[in-house]
Amino acid sequence: MHQQAPDRAHPSLDAMVADLEALVTCESPSEDLAAVARSAEVVAELGARLLGVAPERIVLDGWTHLRWRFGTARRVLVLGHHDTVWPVGSLETHPFAVTDGVLRGPGCFDMKAGVVMALHALAALDDRDGVTLLVTGDEEIGSPSSRALIEHEARGCAGALVLEAAGPGGALKTERKGVSRYDVLVTGRAAHAGLEPERGVNATIEVAHQVHAVAAIADPERGTTVTPTRLDAGTTINTVPAAAGFGVDVRVRDEAEQDRVHAAMQALQPVLPGADVEVVGGPNRPPLTPTATDALYARAARLAADLGLARVTSISVGGASDGNYTAGVGTPTLDGLGAVGGGAHADDEHVLVAELPGRTRLLTALVADLLGGDVA
Repeated sequence: MHQQAPDRAHPSLDAMVADLEALVTCESPSEDLAAVARSAEVVAELGARLLGVAPERIVLDGWTHLRWRFGTARRVLVLGHHDTVWPVGSLETHPFAVTDGVLRGPGCFDMKAGVVMALHALAALDDRDGVTLLVTGDEEIGSPSSRALIEHEARGCAGALVLEAAGPGGALKTERKGVSRYDVLVTGRAAHAGLEPERGVNATIEVAHQVHAVAAIADPERGTTVTPTRLDAGTTINTVPAAAGFGVDVRVRDEAEQDRVHAAMQALQPVLPGADVEVVGGPNRPPLTPTATDALYARAARLAADLGLARVTSISVGGASDGNYTAGVGTPTLDGLGAVGGGAHADDEHVLVAELPGRTRLLTALVADLLGGDVA
């Protein structure tokens, strides 16, 4: 038998804001494992109070993730993350504050408000049997330790509900591009740039050829972007560079494009005699497509109308989330169920406080509806 929270009524807005303050003021940049562990303790304490039971603490490769399982069957996965992109010390320049109904603070929108919403939404359920709540600690850097855990928890569920921040105007995210990441590494041969440059193989010139070749793989008509990003080359100004390299960010709408781009990246060949080109990397997140989201989106739209909430809308975005992983294992997925606001990762990151209760009510209703019947 699962345990019920002492009070299952939806909380006051003041209570949600207070809980969000506790999470935001415990900074948790993804790559600071100690900070992530401290944040996990704050989430665990909040969840134990609201849900009446402590979570499992799952530490993988140093990152701390939290899991609440209710009952023995796994039917609905509620998914969020408590790590952020903001380094420790960001509160000094971006303090937690609520002014004129706008809440600010590092990571408030992406996505500590979503974590608070998930906990309060589940606390309001009369029956949580079949619900799993998973809050991970490494999403912002691609979920290197938690991907397998997420996929395991999602398999066989009737739905995965992702508490990432909403799109503009509160839009739910029904399509996310898949992501691939590469490093193109070029090896040349060093020589003195003034005395005998002809003896060298210039890795900077070779990498310039490769940048153009990689950019040409993109297909704008299919929504495929292939973007050369970080670039490094050479050592000193008077030396023919012996090494160079650059990163590549790929975004695609479907797996066929992800496969095409991967094949094209693997097929890159050097242009200069004596140069060598190595490609490292590959697909990181599969696409989240409308086929994975349509049924849940329709269900959310119906429930919002039943609750007298504003009409839900949808949006397709280029950014990825852990919802890409849940959809990738065949689980119906709905993303963007979290806070309404804006400025993720930016100086103006914010949450619209008045939207929190309604969004939380919708999440409660959606979980309850999924527990009561199949996705159709």
